Amino acid sequence: MGFCPDKREGVQTEGREKILELKNLAVSFDTPQGEVEAVRGVDLSVERGEIVCIVGESGCGKTVLCQSVMHLLPAYSRVKSGEIQLCGRDITNSSEKELRKLRGAVMSMVFQDPLTTLNPTIPVGKQIMEMLLKQKMNKNQAKNQALQLMELTGIPKAGEKFDLQPHFLSGGMRQRCVLAAALASEPPLLLADEVTTALDVTVETKILDLLLEIRKKTGTAIIFVTHDLGAAARIADRVAVMCAGEIVEIGKAKEVFYTPRHPYTARLLSSMAAISEGRGMPVRRGQADLHLKERDDREHGKRNYFGGMSSKAVF
Repeated sequence: MGFCPDKREGVQTEGREKILELKNLAVSFDTPQGEVEAVRGVDLSVERGEIVCIVGESGCGKTVLCQSVMHLLPAYSRVKSGEIQLCGRDITNSSEKELRKLRGAVMSMVFQDPLTTLNPTIPVGKQIMEMLLKQKMNKNQAKNQALQLMELTGIPKAGEKFDLQPHFLSGGMRQRCVLAAALASEPPLLLADEVTTALDVTVETKILDLLLEIRKKTGTAIIFVTHDLGAAARIADRVAVMCAGEIVEIGKAKEVFYTPRHPYTARLLSSMAAISEGRGMPVRRGQADLHLKERDDREHGKRNYFGGMSSKAVF
């Protein structure tokens, strides 16, 4: 029995134990101009097998919130107050030695740009192996497991790509390699920070579907940070809206998108372009609407042959 109880196949998204719980978390930056409150009194919980999307404008504190959980904040920042509980254990004031045992094994983070995460001189397969070798596997076992992880994350011909450096791969393939490394120790919690921002629309959709598949197979709880309301609508069980360091609204995806309660959420949604009358190509707000409808279709066994996009073309 590890840090968290191990539960995998057949995961339900409701009624499970809490993997992460933040209680009145506040994070400040000490700058020459004075204190900057980046995160202010945040309360948030994530259950096993649940996907919580955090949305909001740039600079609202989304990334700082994730860095706080991982204890990867810059030197000039500090957790001012509150608690960070991981699998029921308070890790707010844990030592760096304790945190090193938790990072990767219990919580992993995937960053926006895979090129800044991956070592450009080392083949991607060996970088995935590094995480596995820490689990006291021999090299053959670690390589076989790394190949399985590459296949799990949808990398075709994993054996051929195992010995390639990151610059030989596309942006989407690099992001899949980073995901494979993050999942190497089967962590109960995965934090994904703007992982689809630099990808084109088709690759973004594949990465989102991959996260859904990973959640289904492993029961991993996922915090997904994004600016893209369409992406949030596609995968989120719950959506948390951040503004000026605070979570101003949180609820089920449909509730937040269709019946927003906070004025900021309403303005955020209204700032997104809607589908023009009589024109079929969805953009921004329209993508969120269509992704919600696609989720309804999936839940009721219907198939959308246009992958979430309208069958009408605009010329």
